[in-house]
Amino acid sequence: MRVSIGDEVNKWVSRGLDRHIRLAVTGLSTAGKTAFITSLVNQLLHVSTNPRLPLFAPVRDGVLQGAKRVPQPDLCMARFGYDEGMGRLLSDPPSWPQPTNDVSQIRLALKYVPQQGALKYLQNSATLYLDIIDYPGEWLLDLPMLELDFYAWSEQQFASLKGKRETLAATWRESMRDRDWSQAADESLLAEVSKHYTDYLYQCKSAAGLHWVQPGRFVLPGELAGAPVLQFFPIDPEQVSAQQVADADKDSALGLLKARFEHYKQHVIKPFYKQHFSKFDRQIILVDCLQPLNAGPESFNDMRQAIEHLMGSFRYGRNNLLKRLFAPRIDKVLFAATKADHVTPEQHPHMVSLMQQIIHEAYQHASFEGISMECMSLASISATTPGFVSHKGEQMAALQGTGLDGEARMLFPGEVPKRLPNSAFWDEQGFDFVPFRPGNIESDEPLPHIRMDKALQYLLGDKF
Repeated sequence: MRVSIGDEVNKWVSRGLDRHIRLAVTGLSTAGKTAFITSLVNQLLHVSTNPRLPLFAPVRDGVLQGAKRVPQPDLCMARFGYDEGMGRLLSDPPSWPQPTNDVSQIRLALKYVPQQGALKYLQNSATLYLDIIDYPGEWLLDLPMLELDFYAWSEQQFASLKGKRETLAATWRESMRDRDWSQAADESLLAEVSKHYTDYLYQCKSAAGLHWVQPGRFVLPGELAGAPVLQFFPIDPEQVSAQQVADADKDSALGLLKARFEHYKQHVIKPFYKQHFSKFDRQIILVDCLQPLNAGPESFNDMRQAIEHLMGSFRYGRNNLLKRLFAPRIDKVLFAATKADHVTPEQHPHMVSLMQQIIHEAYQHASFEGISMECMSLASISATTPGFVSHKGEQMAALQGTGLDGEARMLFPGEVPKRLPNSAFWDEQGFDFVPFRPGNIESDEPLPHIRMDKALQYLLGDKF
């Protein structure tokens, strides 16, 4: 069979124009990662029929011709539940997609008209494959553990036992009282105390609205549920010294706790980040500032601490932990304050300003290292309609939507602080950010959103 030079050139051109990009969707608990990915996929699948993306230049300028879902490259990774999420949004009554509880992936093929380089004269269309990776926010908080030994980690965990944490930790700490950890290990005892420690972490996350929980796999274990690698806990530094930990017999309870901690670092944390973060090109970090503001100063400051620890690990310079271990190639990071539809539009700049305050140090470091970083507010799936209400003869901004209880609501939630709130703010604040359920959505239209097009432009616009 004869093959023409023209056919070979076309194959070479096609291969050259088909490119890939891997997007990491990062965020702490309640930030809305699943809703964001569901909306992003939905917006792109509608670009050829009913676009709502005026700020996404490839759509606005007619460069992006269409998108479709294609089989994901990693057959050992769970499929992202896009259909399940859309099913919940389109149900009657509608409900939010289920939150992330394991790693998942979805791939889109984006067909576009090449705009740059010599190859644009040789091919009418090209394909950009977008791989989106979703994983639990709790797992992110494990990365700083790689730079700690068991005793240093124990010191850190016990230093955090203040306020709500001290109260919630009472049962776990009582189960540790008067134990001699230098004695031979009792597997049943370690499992029992580990359960109390895990219960403490669950209560921090669910009952107290706190974010800093370590190890993250304890509250979302995935396939490791029940495994001995998740049966360890920090030791009280006032009862055990660093030297005792260093000299602990490997068959003692202390030696076994130390060994499990190290095994967790080497065989759970490292493989997860090496498998994924070494391949990411772009990253979006979603942050829910509203729920911590609602919950009070302890919850808000805990969220700040979690982000500071997280960003301390996500520094992309030459000598940082990620670079040494996983060699990431991320060149753009987007910070997004989510649930912008839960406050009135004039409060959106306040959300961005507050976010910038929270990540100020990380922002400066990224700029120095040549990493592009941006902040914005968005609502992946908008659940409210902004408007005005009359109050004592004056027009006031308000939101209209449906509460999670199914009741229609018209309200002004309150003002978001422009800067990090001080003690006077917490004494005087009078806002209440009410959660809303999704509105009624038509199956043939893209999901309503706030600034998803701006996020897409920042993350993907230059790739076309």
